[in-house]
Amino acid sequence: MEYTFLTFISLGTACFIAAFIDSIAGGGGLISLPAYMAVGIPPHIALGTNKVSAMFSSLSSSIKFWRAGKINISILKKLVPFSFLGAIVGVKVVLILEQKYLYPIAFILLILTIFYTIYNKNLGETNSFTGETKDNILSGIIMAFFLGFYDGFFGPGTGSFLIFLLIKIFKFDFINASGNSKILNLGSNLASVGMFIYAGKVNYLYALSMALFMVIGAQVGSKFAIMKGSKFIKPFFLVITIIVALKMATQFIDFSFLSNLIK
Repeated sequence: MEYTFLTFISLGTACFIAAFIDSIAGGGGLISLPAYMAVGIPPHIALGTNKVSAMFSSLSSSIKFWRAGKINISILKKLVPFSFLGAIVGVKVVLILEQKYLYPIAFILLILTIFYTIYNKNLGETNSFTGETKDNILSGIIMAFFLGFYDGFFGPGTGSFLIFLLIKIFKFDFINASGNSKILNLGSNLASVGMFIYAGKVNYLYALSMALFMVIGAQVGSKFAIMKGSKFIKPFFLVITIIVALKMATQFIDFSFLSNLIK
């Protein structure tokens, strides 16, 4: 596994694009994680390395959304600890179990998210948040824990699920849901990073050098999202979620029968 200038540029480009996409609608791991593995990093170390660089990306976009007033601190201070805790449990599980069993479940949930978003044409276009209640905070805590677990254990689609459920639970629009999702994602990222570092599953040369590209990508993407607003983020969200779902489908559905039909 030789670290060359060509590797630095090609992997850096992939990480920049991943962070740009992730800062708007989630799904950046779809690009960055395979990119790390493509340069020869083993899967578990690729997961840890990607989490470290993605942590800097999440922090960068979180600051951008916070400065733009698109983050609700009162809600997040109640939810982030559970996202953090869920991620710790998720990483502990992923280090001893295979991820393949989660693919079908996550794929079905993503498909339902896509169809629900398309069917509800006005979903997330206006910010209808009216305040905290016991019900929405409880639902938010449950969401934060399970998506924190999912992010630590698996990852793909976490951003999509967070945005969708923040809209459903708190009635945010897409721009506010995207901003708040970054803080929740940062919470699970921090926990995951700690666990992967403790387990010795991080390549620091790749993680820290690629963090620079991901911070720049996150800054550009966040600025673009804030400037364009919910009407831009919604179709972007749908496109990225569909791509993530299709990518998942290739992991557990056997498409070999198609070649037999062609023959």
